[in-house]
Amino acid sequence: MTDVSKLHTCNKLTMGKLKTVSVNKKRAEIANYENLLLSDIKKKKKVVVGLSGGVDSSVAAKLLIDDGYEVIGLFMHNWEEDDGMGNCTSIDDWQDAQNVASKLSIPIYSINFSKDYMERVFSYFLAEYKKGRTPNPDVLCNREIKFGPFLEYAKKLQADYIATGHYCGIKHSKNDTQLIKAKDQDKCQTYFLNQVTTGQLSNTLFPLAKLEKRVVREIAKKEGLITAHKKDSTGICFIGERKFREFLKTYLPANKGDIVDTNGKVLGTHDGLMYYTLGQRKGFGVGGVKNESQNRWFVVKKDLEKNHLIVSNGEGKELFSSSLRVDNINFIGKFDQLENNTEFRAMAKCRYRQPDEPCTVIKKSDHYIVNFDTPQRAITPGQFIVFYQKSRCLGGGVIE
Repeated sequence: MTDVSKLHTCNKLTMGKLKTVSVNKKRAEIANYENLLLSDIKKKKKVVVGLSGGVDSSVAAKLLIDDGYEVIGLFMHNWEEDDGMGNCTSIDDWQDAQNVASKLSIPIYSINFSKDYMERVFSYFLAEYKKGRTPNPDVLCNREIKFGPFLEYAKKLQADYIATGHYCGIKHSKNDTQLIKAKDQDKCQTYFLNQVTTGQLSNTLFPLAKLEKRVVREIAKKEGLITAHKKDSTGICFIGERKFREFLKTYLPANKGDIVDTNGKVLGTHDGLMYYTLGQRKGFGVGGVKNESQNRWFVVKKDLEKNHLIVSNGEGKELFSSSLRVDNINFIGKFDQLENNTEFRAMAKCRYRQPDEPCTVIKKSDHYIVNFDTPQRAITPGQFIVFYQKSRCLGGGVIE
């Protein structure tokens, strides 16, 4: 064989080896990629979402699926009685939650937390009313149930996260978790989460953080979810369609007493102090009073010792206050502004629908004093005051 022929043969052998190496390399790359895909599938994060049978939690579950999570639905049965009209609303909600889970092809479980709810939330609700205060059980339900037994059950299912249909955002970093206002300010529910702890929120997702309510309903409609046009639940969950007084009197005895004006003049009889709240302007039977101006009458105070309901003719100064006391504040996330100072500035609200108001919070030895820049109407003991700095919800406490 000539040198040229040898060279040609050698080149053919070399090219063959190169092709074989190239093919083998490609196969190895494909195999490696497939292994990565399998690894991703194995590591797919599991989320347990609270499916309530409403449109918000339904869409939250759908969004989590779209984001690649393994989603499990969990329905919470928190109350045993019907709504006073022969209807057990939780049964209807459970049916809707099952329908949504079936549509989304996810498993769903129903867990009865009614005993926990009675002990942790409803007993508190009754105790506060006995003291003449006005509690907010929905705030306690979040801390004691939705982020309590619900969270623990999710851990038993080996969930990496829990999720709800609340309208609020969350900011997770390496060493901190912060609660953030939702894009839809009209629906923002950070107020109701002010008592949830940092630890409870550390593995929580809020898929609706950047969505407006109308968009949520549009998504539900597009996906053919049965909850797309379902009416939002309002009011205290366990009262349902019943009148508040009729519900409350089945648990607490009514004690009638005098309705008096701010000078002590008797104007009528109330049905029980527990039925009234500060700032209330109707429903206590005081109309036109002889020798009095014909302004509306407002509840301004409840005197438990004398069993007097105190009212004022018009929205007088008695209805407004510039300060309040809070014994404890639940701070969500790291908050170091009190490490070297005894006070901080914030925005705050004493009711869910109230606008944020500027204030100064002063730390005392065993409580906090909140001074508002302008007087606030009908600050009500038993309700929660919630603090904000820009879009961050700092947490809150019970008004004393």
